[in-house]
Amino acid sequence: MDKKRLIFLTNDDSYLSKGFRAAVELALEFGRVVAIAPDRVQSGMSQAITINNPLFIRKVEAPEGAEIYAFSGTPVDCAKIAFDHIFATEKPDLVLSGINHGSNAAINVMYSGTMGAAIEGSFYGVPSIGLSLDDHAADADFEGAVRYGRDIIAQVLEAADRLPRPLCLNVNVPRCAADEIRGIRLSRQTRGFWREDFYAHKDPQGRDYFWLTGAFQNAEPEAEDTDEWALANRYVAVVPVQTDMTDYRMLSSLEGVIK
Repeated sequence: MDKKRLIFLTNDDSYLSKGFRAAVELALEFGRVVAIAPDRVQSGMSQAITINNPLFIRKVEAPEGAEIYAFSGTPVDCAKIAFDHIFATEKPDLVLSGINHGSNAAINVMYSGTMGAAIEGSFYGVPSIGLSLDDHAADADFEGAVRYGRDIIAQVLEAADRLPRPLCLNVNVPRCAADEIRGIRLSRQTRGFWREDFYAHKDPQGRDYFWLTGAFQNAEPEAEDTDEWALANRYVAVVPVQTDMTDYRMLSSLEGVIK
């Protein structure tokens, strides 16, 4: 541990998840850790923030070298209170969000609370990494995510002064044994969309309710430069993320149409 280095850690699966505990141990290899994570599961919260309810924070048990707080807000709330309140006198060297239970590849990056927090952290000029494992199981094996997460964190910290800002990486690790992972691939986000199914049921009072499920529709399954291809072929996918959502191709097409 480099005691001079400070790592900020958060996630969207709550401070009680196995992935978060693995991330704490991983982050401690690189420095002091301050972790603020939701006090309950906040998956799918994207960039959501809390504006109509009070927020509550409490310190919880942590290993030596770490401070861990359970927070009643969203993952982005966790990042905001960290940078705008907790870190009033110092700035972290790295933001690590995860380790998420489930992939955040392709369009999932838009919905993910884990990536929402990582993106928010990058707004403060700090290198940020969202780390996810393509396995939703509560008792998932995080060995591969820790092993390759360690390599990527070390490389980002070593090169941090040479890399532009904002810097945010979406890192997804395939669901297989650590020794079966074939390496790391810099990738782009796969084009595709979720197509949802809403299963209708009735509660004991006879009221209709719906349960959301669905499947991802990959628009380019054969494209070997995408994050979904990397995961399907047992590679760790690393996608640099930006938040400029301007469609520059459409700008030229709209000339003469929008006047």
